[in-house]
Amino acid sequence: MLKSITNIFKIPDLKKKVLITAFILVIYRLGSFIPVPGINASILKEFLQGGASSGNNLFGMFDLFVGGNFGRASVFALGIMPYITTSIVIQLLGGVLPFFERLRKEGAEGQKKINQYTRYGTVIVAAFQAIGFSIFLMNLEGQSGAAVSNPGFLFMLTSVITMVTGVMFIMWLGEQITDHGIGNGISLIIFAGIIARYPRGFIDMFNMVRVGAMSIFMAVVVLVVMVAVTAAVVLVTEGERKIPVQYAKRIIGRKVYGGQSTHIPLKVNTAGVIPIIFAQSILMFPRTIATFFKDSQFMTAVVQWLSPGAFLYTVLYIGLIIFFAYFYTAMVLNPVEMAENMKKYGGFIPGRKPGKSTSDYINNVLVRITLPGATFFAFVAVLPQFMQKWANLPFYFGGTGLIIIVGVALDTLQQIESHLVMRHYEGFMKKGKLRGRRG
Repeated sequence: MLKSITNIFKIPDLKKKVLITAFILVIYRLGSFIPVPGINASILKEFLQGGASSGNNLFGMFDLFVGGNFGRASVFALGIMPYITTSIVIQLLGGVLPFFERLRKEGAEGQKKINQYTRYGTVIVAAFQAIGFSIFLMNLEGQSGAAVSNPGFLFMLTSVITMVTGVMFIMWLGEQITDHGIGNGISLIIFAGIIARYPRGFIDMFNMVRVGAMSIFMAVVVLVVMVAVTAAVVLVTEGERKIPVQYAKRIIGRKVYGGQSTHIPLKVNTAGVIPIIFAQSILMFPRTIATFFKDSQFMTAVVQWLSPGAFLYTVLYIGLIIFFAYFYTAMVLNPVEMAENMKKYGGFIPGRKPGKSTSDYINNVLVRITLPGATFFAFVAVLPQFMQKWANLPFYFGGTGLIIIVGVALDTLQQIESHLVMRHYEGFMKKGKLRGRRG
């Protein structure tokens, strides 16, 4: 591993990409500590106390994704979430509206137009979120006073312009990483925000061991569970079902085309972390609304029913994750379209007739492999509840954060691996199955 890391800096092109990526991530982290003018961040932290670490409300979950920028009321308070939200919506619209579906099939030019619409949508979504955030801050009061010292139109205008500009700047940083660095820029920015919490969390855990609030045995067990769960997430994330495909030989002129065997790789968890995000958003929304009606007994009951760790919350959470896993998989993968494309180019699955029989077979495989993947990710999603309740863990481990960290780390390592192997250097693993080595 150390030799492979050294090899990275022996390749000028790869070294340049890694250094550019690191430099941009440092800029992002520095910008996350620049506050929006006129906001008392301590009042906001008081409101989010417990939410950011345990995900008790929608604001806490949002703060987790933006790396604590929301709780600090920084110029990057909205993070890259408006871009992610817009991208998911446009991706889902690609399976519903013919316009976006046609753009998706136009190749590079169509993707360029989709990216352009995504940027426009990001500005609109960021503006609405910034306005909502500003109104929320102007109405927020704590024990030491109001969150905004001089509320009014001027504050709202300043904060909206600042936060929307911050979103666009983060989006530009992500595109620079994608174009000139290594890995997916947007994903790495989310990765940097989430992983920035872990050092403080481990320090808090070791301080608990030092003062006797957690036993050494329990700390060791927690570390073993973390390693085991992370390894399992890597295994499931990389897991895929290969459907063999045979292409018939075709003679065009004096050349023979086709005749080779290949396969369709179907991921065990095609939807990734999207089902967990959707499920969290739906369940946390009523709880967040209930915080504004503290005198209502019904709302108090809603908070108790939908609190992380409650039986109803856990059952609904797992059910929604599995439902959205199937829903999102059905939206992004069309077995009928896959069967038609194979038939068009003379491909067929051995033992299956082209057309409906092939699409039904692919659909049945998707249904069967999605269930175990969705069930495992549902277990990872509820893991933080048990870790904090059973082991008194002082930070958020598992859930969406762990899945995003593993996915982004694997994707970045695969790209670095491909650069090393392409230039005849040994990769990170001698017997690994990273896609860079397989390629």
